[in-house]
Amino acid sequence: MTLEILTPEKKLYSGESSSVILPGVDGSFQLLDRHAPLISALGKGVIKFKTPTETKTLAISGGFAECLKNKVIVLVEG
Repeated sequence: MTLEILTPEKKLYSGESSSVILPGVDGSFQLLDRHAPLISALGKGVIKFKTPTETKTLAISGGFAECLKNKVIVLVEG
């Protein structure tokens, strides 16, 4: 799936990912390839995602995530 992680100032990541673990406001959840459409608010925590070559983590203070047509867009604060 395609993953984009954006802040109001810049793009933090754009590329392929096989899975994304996000800190939802009611607990963490994982999105995998071909996940059903979803929109969710994010809380303070860590985003963990697998690229074709490595696993990356990114601390956030909140935001929103959308999954649609095998593309995940994550809008984050901080």
